[in-house]
Amino acid sequence: MAGDIFHASCVAVDGRGLLILGPPGTGKSSLALQLMALGARLVADDRTLVQLEDNALVASCPASIAGLIEARGLGILRADPVPSAKLVLAVDLAQPETERIPPNRTLTLLGTPLELVRASQGNHFPAALLCYLKGGRQQ
Repeated sequence: MAGDIFHASCVAVDGRGLLILGPPGTGKSSLALQLMALGARLVADDRTLVQLEDNALVASCPASIAGLIEARGLGILRADPVPSAKLVLAVDLAQPETERIPPNRTLTLLGTPLELVRASQGNHFPAALLCYLKGGRQQ
């Protein structure tokens, strides 16, 4: 089963994965660390392998960086990772959210739609993403 490696980080809660996208320096690892402090588990940092399995997008980590995450100013840290997670959400840190209640958005990866949110500057953002991962969004 073929897949693609994305310049992205990924964390998961109860097997539900969040793909964190953005160019270098946008805070992918920082957001992953914040989510991990709130109870999420690391899947991959900086490079995430995404494959299609049974019509679902599944994220995992290249073996060479499994269990490692960069913390600027501290170095490369070890974490207790999960081997894979079904992606249910992506966040694009390069795109700021300007609407209070944004429309539903999707991103297509490997021909499969994935719910997408844009970056929010509020202190609530990591906690809100965790809540989204656990319970979804009211339609």
